[in-house]
Amino acid sequence: MPINDPSKTCAMQKTLRLYSGTANRPLAEKVADLLGVELSGLALEKFANGEIYARFDETVRGADVFFIQSISGDVNDALMELLIATDAAKRASARTITACITHYGYARQDRKAAPREPITARLVANLLERAGVDRVITLDLHQGQIQGFFDIPVNHLSALPLFGEYYNNMHFDTDNLVVVSPDVGRAKAAKKLSDMLDCSLAIAHKGRPRHNAAEVMGIIGDIKGKTCIINDDMIDTAGTLCASVRELKKMGAGDIYVCATHGIFSGPAIERLNDAPIVECVVTDSIPVEAAGKIKTITVADEFANAIAAVYDEESVSKLVGGDFAM
Repeated sequence: MPINDPSKTCAMQKTLRLYSGTANRPLAEKVADLLGVELSGLALEKFANGEIYARFDETVRGADVFFIQSISGDVNDALMELLIATDAAKRASARTITACITHYGYARQDRKAAPREPITARLVANLLERAGVDRVITLDLHQGQIQGFFDIPVNHLSALPLFGEYYNNMHFDTDNLVVVSPDVGRAKAAKKLSDMLDCSLAIAHKGRPRHNAAEVMGIIGDIKGKTCIINDDMIDTAGTLCASVRELKKMGAGDIYVCATHGIFSGPAIERLNDAPIVECVVTDSIPVEAAGKIKTITVADEFANAIAAVYDEESVSKLVGGDFAM
């Protein structure tokens, strides 16, 4: 039946709805400000037994829903919030649902490294798709190949350009500067950062006898007397990182700077970093972090706001995506 009332025609136009989980609301508020929208109403509560309850305070019928969540902190609650909110939006007839995952938890188990182990990075992808997510926007996955676990579009952003800009503004002597990859797996990203800074690259050869433990067995490249920038995708307990820093110092490294996209900072991580022989540690706000001592933060709000705007306006996201070349 044709609609002749102009007000009803306008009501049928696309609508953007931006929601946030509890794991990183400060970043979601920054993104909302940049987009010029308000964080829409979503009630997230817990029953007495810990089960999560979600309900939208407004209609989402026909809307393009973007849900910002970091799978961090209490990772299991954060993941369930995302899944339950997605199910609620799907059942409320949202047109599309985009999960904006600022930190993709469970990404470290992306393969079977030993018999009888799960591949939880794939499991999380399956859960998101089954719940009803139509698209994922995420940042610096532990391994870029995790995108292949999805049968839906994945926009993989990178913080490397932010780190490149940050360190370029510090005006280092590039002849005396080296970017250090903490292991072979991170070498491609470290090379990209070294290209941005127009400096040399070194790669640490690292052994890992158990979880959250590693030892530097050698360095490929020249670090003696040079300012070193160690780049990684995440810092968890910082035990491995701080041990590596001390080994680099023993090998003759000069000032050492550390940067990582995701500051998980479990247990004594911040204390370890403040006690370590580093100048500073820079992380993004993909996970809520309080800047203090040697810990500095830069925001990824622009990256997510631009990606959300491009997806909503059905424009190319490729110019914003850095994760593919970074990993």
